[in-house]
Amino acid sequence: MLTTKNRSESLRETIEEMIAVGELRPGQHLDETDLAIKFGVSRTPVREALIQLASMGIVVTRPRRGTVVAEIGPRQLIEMFEVMAELEAMCGRLAARRMSSEEHAHLLTAHQACMEARDAQDPDSYFYKNEAFHDAIYEGSHNAFLVTQARSLQRRLRPYRRLQLRVRDRLKVSFQEHDGIVQAIIAGNGEQTADLLRQHVTVQGQRFADLIASLQQLTAIPEPQYKYL
Repeated sequence: MLTTKNRSESLRETIEEMIAVGELRPGQHLDETDLAIKFGVSRTPVREALIQLASMGIVVTRPRRGTVVAEIGPRQLIEMFEVMAELEAMCGRLAARRMSSEEHAHLLTAHQACMEARDAQDPDSYFYKNEAFHDAIYEGSHNAFLVTQARSLQRRLRPYRRLQLRVRDRLKVSFQEHDGIVQAIIAGNGEQTADLLRQHVTVQGQRFADLIASLQQLTAIPEPQYKYL
């Protein structure tokens, strides 16, 4: 039987996932009563889930407006991707020095899964396989504090990293970049790994223009009207 704490954590994961995949859009209002009806629970675990998400910066609670999905402006978004690129570079540099042969095998398995999603031209599947690939590198750094920081920012950027994968040819290019990263890690070349990951994550030039265009399309979609039986 689920406790209230377990229900709130499960709801937090579900709502976070809905935000990541665009079912709940930046700026969208999150009504506790509507969510409680949607998930068939009381308002208490919903409220606790929203508090958890607010502490992570994924939603924002404002006076007289209630809770909304966090909105990130273009300037802040590019700044966050810059920091994410440096965190990933640090993880990669350490992973190249510290990963075991077993961890190399795990990374290669994650890389293979990304290839299968790429070949299937399935950006949604690639999104999750890509997360597993990057997480293997975080873990390979063997620096628990760094892993926590990387995962925290990665979670805030999930909706925007997912949007990038819908840009034409991005799956193909992303996988090619992964291939170079894997080779550098297995070769033990920390600086090359860091440089490749930094380039892989940094959003600039045309990639930034594509991301902003995708974001504008996302926020232009009318808010869904839920009907409950």
